[in-house]
Amino acid sequence: HCNFEFDLCEWKQDENDDFDWNLRTSSTTKMGTGPATDHTLQEPSGHYIFIKSSFLQLPGQKARISSPVLSRRNKNCKVCGGVILFYYHMYGAHIGSLIVYQRTTAKHEKVLLNLTGNQGNFWQRKALILAGDGDEDFQVVFEGLAGNGPKDGIALDDLTFSREC
Repeated sequence: HCNFEFDLCEWKQDENDDFDWNLRTSSTTKMGTGPATDHTLQEPSGHYIFIKSSFLQLPGQKARISSPVLSRRNKNCKVCGGVILFYYHMYGAHIGSLIVYQRTTAKHEKVLLNLTGNQGNFWQRKALILAGDGDEDFQVVFEGLAGNGPKDGIALDDLTFSREC
């Protein structure tokens, strides 16, 4: 489980992307860029990770962050598949996309979710089933694509893997 209150836990910025997900609070941001509070504490001082479109990124440029490697050797992970639960906030007229992948250690990627555009000015919960085929260890990757509005952004909070994996 990672609530981003202290750090990125064991999530890592990908090397092969254009910019990074940033740890931030609502109390340190300008109005109109992201959620009013984090999801965990429901306070402006609470932390989450965020990307925002800006003049530094071109529309379509990517920020990627990856989970620790999860093991398929656990038989419950093979049978149940496992689940990742998370909360996202995607608000703005020119928002980009949020794509969630399951990536094997051999770098094969399967799309688990692809959301584009304004999803509303509130935190939404999502549960994704992790594909259970094969014995290969894997990671979950969150990819944010920049939109073309300087106030628009994508936030993530409370990323949790089910116990099976």
